[in-house]
Amino acid sequence: MTEEEPEPIRRRPGGRAARVRQAVLTAAMELLAEEGITRLTVAGVAARAGVNETTVYRRWGSREKLVLDAMLAGSNEGIPVPDTGAVRTDLAAFARALAEYLATPAGRSVARAAALSSDDPGLAEAWQAFWQSRLNQAGAVVARAVERGELPAGTDTALALELLCSPLQTRALLGHRPVAEPDLPERLADLVLNGLRGGSQGPPASPHSFGCS
Repeated sequence: MTEEEPEPIRRRPGGRAARVRQAVLTAAMELLAEEGITRLTVAGVAARAGVNETTVYRRWGSREKLVLDAMLAGSNEGIPVPDTGAVRTDLAAFARALAEYLATPAGRSVARAAALSSDDPGLAEAWQAFWQSRLNQAGAVVARAVERGELPAGTDTALALELLCSPLQTRALLGHRPVAEPDLPERLADLVLNGLRGGSQGPPASPHSFGCS
């Protein structure tokens, strides 16, 4: 009689490791909103999350990598990349999600942190990785528009997204005008598209000739 092989250990998805990660990232975003990026510490995050400081270092390695992961998780959840089938509605939906995110404490803290120059090379590297990751994700909106013929080949993806997002970030930082104006996302989308298409006014009728709707 042969000895039976032991059954492989089955790990439950969303187990303790996932709960610890979520608790730490939530704590990091809360402290980022409350204290800013320069005062955020791994010890403070660990205490807020209810875990050992060594647990945080073992998983993330450094404060900068923790901040990067927290910001990416927050922005990915709060600012999803839309795919509506048309570039105008994609850009407007992305702008609206960004405006709503910037109206939250976490979003405002990220905007403030982004506006601060830092001599810390670790933080500078984390910011560069953050922006590049968001550009790679949101750039799909422009890439799909080029494939559909809604935007010309060679469209500058980074510039297009900067033109769309900068007015919202400026309003969030300065507070001189509301971020959440009802029709602002559509107006920003139209301004960006008119600029990318060489100043044409309004969307053409056909979606195959740079149309938006």
